Amino acid sequence: MKAFNLNNVDIHAFMKALDSCKGDVMLITDENDRFNLKSKLSQITGLVKLIEGGKLVNAKIYCANPEDESLLFRLNLFGAAEDVAEV
Repeated sequence: MKAFNLNNVDIHAFMKALDSCKGDVMLITDENDRFNLKSKLSQITGLVKLIEGGKLVNAKIYCANPEDESLLFRLNLFGAAEDVAEV
């Protein structure tokens, strides 16, 4: 499993992409808090943890499935699919 950092991701598009992932997707913060983002409860808890004290904390995404990793990495890098098509 490789990891990548989240950068200026559109939360709505990211949550939608998580629903299409086939394997486990883990959010791991610098404090080593781990959230399996396939669970809706963990998604909410993980997002609240990301925006700690009104500022975005560093976190990495780990994907068990390489296809999920590719999808989320592209979303993180380029934004939503509609945004990429406009370029």
